[in-house]
Order: sequence, then C-alpha cells, then structure tokens
Amino acid sequence: MTYCLGILSREGIVGLADTRITSGSDTTTSKKIYTVERSKHSYFIMTSGLRSVRDKAITYFSEVIESQDNEFDKLYKAVNSFGDMVKRVANEDKKNLEESGVNFNLYAIVGGQLEHDDEPKLYLLYPQGNWIEIGPGTPFVIIGNSGFGSPILKRSITFESNLEFCLKSGFLSFDATRISANDVDYPIDTVVLRKDEFKMREHRFTEKDLGHIADFWNTSLKEAINHMPAEALDKAFKPTEKNRMMIKDAS
Repeated sequence: MTYCLGILSREGIVGLADTRITSGSDTTTSKKIYTVERSKHSYFIMTSGLRSVRDKAITYFSEVIESQDNEFDKLYKAVNSFGDMVKRVANEDKKNLEESGVNFNLYAIVGGQLEHDDEPKLYLLYPQGNWIEIGPGTPFVIIGNSGFGSPILKRSITFESNLEFCLKSGFLSFDATRISANDVDYPIDTVVLRKDEFKMREHRFTEKDLGHIADFWNTSLKEAINHMPAEALDKAFKPTEKNRMMIKDAS
C-alpha cells in the first residue's frame, strides 16, 4: 500500500507521498513523485498501485515528454497523455497479470500549472485511464491507504487555506495513517507549487526531522480532550431511574 496526498489551495498545490515499498517480507523505500519542469510549465505525478505498472507507464510517458512536451499548454492535456500510457500498459500486461491472479492497478494524482492554465490544477487518474478534476468543494485527494488520514483533512482544509496550513494538515494526515497502518511510513517526499511561479519545491523528510511535530500533536490532542467543554457527557456516569430501580430490586 502507499499514501499519496494532493491538496488544492487558492495559493497553489501541496503534494505529499510516503516512500515505503512492501513486497512480501521485503520492505524498501522508493520515490513516488515524478516531476516535470520547464519554463512556465510545472507538474508532478504521484502513483499508487503495482510498481511494475507505474514504472512502465512513467517510462513511456517520459518518452512522450521528450518529443511532445511543448505541445502540453494545459495540464489536462498532459493528464490525457499519461492516461494513454496507462492504457497502453494495460493492453500489454493486464491479461497476463490477471491470469497470474494480480489485478491491474494504478491510480495517479497529477497536479501542476502549465502556461495556459489560469491557476494550478489537480487531477485524479484511474487505472482505466480516465480522470476527474479536484475542485474547491473538496480540495484534496488521497490514493493508497486513504481511510485513516481523511478525517483531519475534512475537518481542517478548505480551498482558502494557505499552503503552510495545508502542508501541516497534510503531515498530520500522513501521521494518522502511519500509526494506523504498517505499510505506510517515513521518509516522506513533499512538493509545493505556488500559483503562477512555475517552480516546484521538493523536499524529503525523515522521522528524525518531523517526529517532534507528531509528539507535539499527540500531547496537544490529549490536553484538548482534558479541557473539552463536555459537561453534557457527565450524565453518562450518573444513575438513571432504571438503574436505581435495578439496584433497589437487587438489594
């Protein structure tokens, strides 16, 4: 499994991906963010699914970029092209994979801004090669192990959130997933793209770098629970009339 997150903000885009690769009893790390940068032309692809399908699709797409990248002036065109490469891999490998009992599986988050895009764009690409655009209404998308990290994003993120807030919330979402699933872990890779800058900032963080933030959050959460204005819940510890009658009958 994996954890990849894309967040869309009025200010730009934040991407975050873990690096854990698990195959049977073997655990390794590998980068899951592929980036493309040209003048007024920046985007990234994050993937979840079969590593062999991912590597093949990215290799084919890299060849497309070498010869046709200047034809992509809007991000959806690059997404269409990458989707075509995923479908090409499906035509070549899906039958053999399924005959071996392995489902053809590759999801991708594509985010960025090209010269004719009015603002940064974020897309979710499905294994079938089709896609949806992520919009301001629900301005984030997770692929891979998505269940544990979604609640904090739903509570905190809006399209108006600044990129710093988005990155902090994204890290807490990853941390919630990491402590709940043994197939998601450090290091994590991040990418930040501000609107109209066309320059992505990539960094890798280890647990040594960010562990203190997780500790701070855990402590703050416990303190918040202790100070919660939850007097209404005190009734849960008081006997009801039914309880009193049962106690009286028992005596």
